[in-house]
Amino acid sequence: MKITIIDCGSGNLRSAHKAFEKVSTNINKKSNIIVSSMVEDLEDSNFIVLPGVGSFSDFINGMKKINGMHEALNYFILKKGIPFLGICVGMQVLATKGYENKETEGLNWIRGSVKKIITIPSLPIPQMGWNNLEIKANHPIVKNISENDHTYFVHSYLFEVYDKNQIIASVDYGVPISAIIAKDNIIGMQFHPEKSQQVGLDLISNFLIMG
Repeated sequence: MKITIIDCGSGNLRSAHKAFEKVSTNINKKSNIIVSSMVEDLEDSNFIVLPGVGSFSDFINGMKKINGMHEALNYFILKKGIPFLGICVGMQVLATKGYENKETEGLNWIRGSVKKIITIPSLPIPQMGWNNLEIKANHPIVKNISENDHTYFVHSYLFEVYDKNQIIASVDYGVPISAIIAKDNIIGMQFHPEKSQQVGLDLISNFLIMG
């Protein structure tokens, strides 16, 4: 089993690699886990992971600097149906557009827009820390995950998903925030599963078992 973690110049890649390595061992799946910015490494991947931190526009620009990456992702994810996980900004760029710093076109795999969190004055921006998941839909990605489970967030922008049926879990931060979204073989997590202790590992496990 090959898991490719894409390096677009932004993301907690070491932590993500270690988390996938640990989960692969736990579920007895022998895995080749690589971190790569090379398009050819996507070709024989069983799973593709896109972690990201920073701004929407910087992340998209970083992706565009990798020759052929955008087109390759569209081919392998949308046409070949390889299971995909986007983490934090790696989830946000699935949107149609983002409005951080400037209006920027996203991948448009899950229709929606990424906008600044506007919440009650007592809550700081960014949202930084633990928050309880609210499960919105029955989906394999949240198998054995409960509403008492928390995950770790660091973000100032939220993904406003147009089709609410694609929201699998949310959190309350004065306003509802999409925490897990899904469409076909595509999963997005606004939080960092690699920093979310056992709950995060369980979610990664569910992702790998789904594939």
